[in-house]
Parts: sequence; C-alpha cells; structure tokens
Amino acid sequence: MATLLHRLGLGAVRHRIIVTVVWLLALLAVAFGAVKLSGETVNTFRIPGQESTIALDLLKERFGDASAGATVQVVFEAPAGQKITDQALAGQVAQSVATFGKLPGVVKVSNPFDKQNPSVSRDLSTALTTITYGVQASELTEDQRAAVNTAVTQAHSGPLTVEARGEALSNAADIGGASELIGVVVALIVLALSYGSLVAAGMNLLTAIAGVGIGVAGITTLSGFVQLQSTTPILAVMLGLAVGIDYALFIITRFRHELRSGKDVESAAAYAVGTAGSAVVTAGLTVVIALAGLSVVGIPFLTEMGLAASATIVVAVLVAITLVPAILGFIGLRALPRKLRNVPPDDLQTLPDGRGFIKGWANTVTQKRVVSLLLAVLALAVIALPFFKMQTTLAQRSPEGSTQARADAIIDSRFGPGVSGPLLILVDGPDAVAYAATVQKQIATLPDVALATPAQPDQKQTAALITVIPASGAEDQKTVDLVHNIRDQVADTDGAKVYVTGQTAISIDVSQKLNDALPIYLALVVGLAFVLLVLVFRSLLVPVVGVLGFLLTIGASFGATVAVFQWGWASDAVNAGSTGPIISLAPVIIVGILFGLAMDYQVFLVSRMHEAHAHGASPRDAIVTGFRQAAPVVLAAAAIMFAVFAAFVPEGNDTVKPIAFALAVGIAFDAFVIRMIAVPAALALLGRSAWWLPRWLRWLPELDVEGAALEHKATTARTGQETAPASV
Repeated sequence: MATLLHRLGLGAVRHRIIVTVVWLLALLAVAFGAVKLSGETVNTFRIPGQESTIALDLLKERFGDASAGATVQVVFEAPAGQKITDQALAGQVAQSVATFGKLPGVVKVSNPFDKQNPSVSRDLSTALTTITYGVQASELTEDQRAAVNTAVTQAHSGPLTVEARGEALSNAADIGGASELIGVVVALIVLALSYGSLVAAGMNLLTAIAGVGIGVAGITTLSGFVQLQSTTPILAVMLGLAVGIDYALFIITRFRHELRSGKDVESAAAYAVGTAGSAVVTAGLTVVIALAGLSVVGIPFLTEMGLAASATIVVAVLVAITLVPAILGFIGLRALPRKLRNVPPDDLQTLPDGRGFIKGWANTVTQKRVVSLLLAVLALAVIALPFFKMQTTLAQRSPEGSTQARADAIIDSRFGPGVSGPLLILVDGPDAVAYAATVQKQIATLPDVALATPAQPDQKQTAALITVIPASGAEDQKTVDLVHNIRDQVADTDGAKVYVTGQTAISIDVSQKLNDALPIYLALVVGLAFVLLVLVFRSLLVPVVGVLGFLLTIGASFGATVAVFQWGWASDAVNAGSTGPIISLAPVIIVGILFGLAMDYQVFLVSRMHEAHAHGASPRDAIVTGFRQAAPVVLAAAAIMFAVFAAFVPEGNDTVKPIAFALAVGIAFDAFVIRMIAVPAALALLGRSAWWLPRWLRWLPELDVEGAALEHKATTARTGQETAPASV
C-alpha cells in the first residue's frame, strides 16, 4: 500500500494543476446539484415493519390524512382568578380557533368547547385546541410553518396566555451557522501554532473545507431523491471537517519532516503520502467501516446516516492523498516556518525538534507505568459510572424558554403529563367496531391509564380508533410499561386486530430497537478493531490495549453525557438546553464515530513506536521515540477535533447537542488520557511481549502503514544491495 500511495502522491504533485482543477470542477458540480436538485430533510424517525409504524399507515388509510398529519397543540390559559369559559375569554379563544382553521394546509381544528369532546382543564383555567395538517411535518412548506407561528403570536396579543407545541412549528436546524465558523477559527489557530506557518495552516484548512463542501453538497443533492434525516448533513459537516483537517495535518507534518531530512519538494510530498498517507487510508477505512456498519442495526434511517457520513470520510481521504500533495507542490518550502526556508538541507537535519516536554512526558509515563496506568483507568472509570443509569427516548425535548417548553409545562400542569403523549389504539378488521367497545373497557382498567375515550369508527365501519391518555409522561417508564401491557393483555380476534401506535408508541418501539442493537454493534466494532490492529501491528497484546482503551473512552463519554444532558450537571455551562433521557439514536452513532477516531489515534501513535522497535530500539526506547515523533501531531489533531465537535454543543439543535458533546469529551478522553497516558504505560508494562505474534498467525497479511517498503526501496537504491525490510 505504501508503494502504491507513493506513486499516487508523486503523480499528484507532478500534475498538480490538473489535480487541483479536477477537484475544483467536482466541487462546482456537486454545488450546482445541491442548489438545483436538493429536497427537504425530515425530523421524524420510523422503522418499517414495526407494529406502531404499520398501524400509523393503516390509520391514514382508514381515517384519512388528518389522522396521521402533523399537529400543533395550542393552549389558552386564563389570567389568574379568571376562567377560560368566561364569555370574553371564550370569545377570544373561538376567534383564534376560527383563524387557525383558515391557515394554509390545515384540514381540521378541534373546538375546545365542544360539548361532545371538550378540551378544558378541570379548574376551567385552560383550554386546549389541536391544529391538524393533511401531511406529515417533513412535507410542510416554510410558508405554512410561518403562517401558524404568526397566528399563534397574534392570538397571544390579548389577556390570555397562549403557547403552542408540535412538530409543525419548526423545521430541522440548518447547517452553515456559528458552530462551523467557531470550529474553523479554532482549527486555524491550532494549525498556525503547530506549523509556525500561516501558509501551511491555511492550505490545510482550505483542502479540508473543499472535501467537506463536496461531501455535504453531495448529501444535499441526494436529499432530492432520498428522504434523509435532518441530522445527516450536520453529522457529515462535523465528521468531514474534523477528519479532513486531521488527515491533511498528518500528511503535511510528514512532508515538513521529509523536507527537513533533505528531500526536494516532489520527493517529500510523495514520501509523505506513501507513509503518513498509508496511515490516513487505514484510519479512514476504519471510520468508514464503523459508520457503514450501522446498517447491521437494521434501521433504515440510521443506515442512511451512516452511509452518508461514510461517503464524506471517503472524500476526505481522497482529498488528503491527492489534493493535499498537489497543493504542497504549489507552496513548497513555504510549508516550513519562515526562518527555516533558506536553511541548507544538511543544517535542517541537525536542527533540534523542540519536543523536550513530549520526550520528558513519555519518559515519566513509561518509568512510572503502573501508577500512570492505574490513575488513567480509575479516572475514566469514575467518569463512566453515570452510564449505568442512562435512559433513552426518541421524543425530542423542547428548548428551555421556547413557546414549546412553556406549552408543555402548562399542559402537564393543567391536564396531566399524559396529554402530551397520547396512545392511539387502532382496532382493524370486519368486527372492529363491535370489538372496540370491549377493548376500550379493558384498557380503561389497566394501571397508569388516565382516560380511554370511546371508540370512533371510520366511515366504512372496518376500523375503530381509541385514544388513551396515560397518567404519566411520554418519557416515563410507566408509559413504556403501559404500551407493553396493552400489547400483552389485549388480544386479537379472528375478525379484529389491535394495534398500539401514535408518536409515543413509535418512540418507544424505535428506542427499544436501538437499545437492543447497541450491544451487538459494540461487539462488532470491538471485534473489527481487534482484527484491524492485529493486521497493522502484527501483535496480539497491542490490539488488546487499544480495544480496552476504546471501551474506557466509550464508557467515560457516555457517563459524562448522562451527567450533563440527563442529570443536568453543569448543563448551563454548555448551554445544554432542556435535560432528560438521551435521544435514542445517539449511543449507536457515538460508538461508531468514536471507534473510528480512536483507532485513528491508535494507528498514528503506535505505528511510530512499532517503526522504532522494528529498527532495533528496545521496547521502552521505541515507545519514547515513537511517542516523541507522533504525540505532538495527535495532540494537535485531537485539539482540532475537540474544537469542531464542541462548537456544535452551545449552538446545535437538541438532537445534535448530546452527540456533539459526547464526541468532544470522547476525543479529549481518548487522546489526552488513553493515548497519551494509558497506552504508553501499558506497552511499557508489557515490554517486548507487546509485539509478540503467535507462529500460527504469522500467515496474516502485513499492512505496511509505516512505509517500510519505501524505506527498503530507498536503501536498496542508495547502497545498490538488496536488504530485507526491517521487521519484528
């Protein structure tokens, strides 16, 4: 692989104008597609084949579009000491309800004062009306959303308190805001400090942005043909920007090293792609496999998110091994700090590397290896403890201070928490109408049922709908138990089948599916990590250290996220917004992404140690040498990734915030604790046995991520004698 990439890098730098033009044309092409062909993203989560999803489709078929359309609940609260049924206040409510009924796209508005089905609180202080659209939330236009928001604002102009909640109020958050800008600025500062050259820093950043632009524009174009989740492009931006900057950083750093060793610009660029580029390809492949592996979970929207993010990573890798060397050919010696550009090659080789602190750190960690390892493991283990109390839900919480949050509070207080998350019981079949009355009575006797409304038949008398109001909230475990109780205790008959559906039931079903899939997926990525590291380092114990470190990273990342976003610890400091159960899709996504990034650092760091050991250094000296060479680059890369992910926490939407936070702290734990302390300490403790591989496994293919083949070729060309490449 190193030889092939060396040829690719050499071709890219020699034909740099053509390579640059091709990438520029690619960027323009996908940008044009994004502008002309893009479609709307969705913010709903469904799994085909599940009972709640099947029932929702049947509901729409039996009862029409209004039964499954997007809704907005508007709550009217009377001033203190007054009743909502007072003539003046009731008239204002009626006027607002009439206005809602004339809004574009609205097919039905409930009358809270309807004697057959009133929606007034027991203390007569509050009325609740529901606005129903004929399409789902993802199909609403911006004009329709703006119209309902304006109508709710106008209804608030009188003495009544008027708040609203519902998926039709707002669309998914867009990308391209302050989050990306903050991450880019911090990345530029870190790169400038690392390189000592604004030219190199700017080039690194521009190539990464070009890769992200191509990847995200491609996803945006795809949204015109496939229904994608709103978080998909945001995840692609986070990942693409982080790995794009880091992969270019690894190659440029090696390029600068080769320039200092006396190589010319073309040779240095080609050699950087052949060596660091090999590690980039390996690391990128790891991330791609981890993300594409989300398909094993069996959830279509998660598969789409994983594949879309994987495509962005592929673009970032291709940019790193083709566009980066091409641009390096343009800037040449300007990649070095100004004071080193005119220094003769022989003098460049003798310059100190300025890594005294890094070398001292490596010496300390490897000398006090037992203490260092124990402290690192115990610290992360303590942080991971909240993980065992993690709760998940698919219900998205309303931002604190928003009209949605205020509406939630009023509804829960006046009507009970179950009103915000009703269950819909669909009885379908020839005998549905007759059997529905029995079903309604049976459900009404179950624990945690506040109300089970009389069954409403459809026009053809082939289905009946019962609305169940739980006594607990949508995220409460009692509501989950109620859904399972209904399914277990209410039996089907030959002429009628009973379904439990509604957004609360769908959320419970999807969360259960994701929770069940997480251990399987975790086992998959851990097994993949072990096999990959065995192939890279031809060792059994190094992969064990890497995998255990990854598990500690995952545990600590989840623990910190639960503490902040579920328990509310220091939530104001990160602008976490509302707190409560973690969104269900977050754990699987976090495992996939952190796995890939953790393996990036493991490959880049330990490969330099392995390279030093292969050249004859003692186990401890190899650790110190490899650490001194790779740790500064890994630290800079981690700082950039941390900044990119952390920037999405205060400014992101509620779906993205916990994911971005978990990735940010996970990167910090993995890079600064696992890779900087635990890994060198553990390898020093293992000594020479760290690089041991049983004879029965030596048939495994070698992944030359250190460029040993290139070094062997260079040595042969220099001496004119064939020598065996260094190996362990």
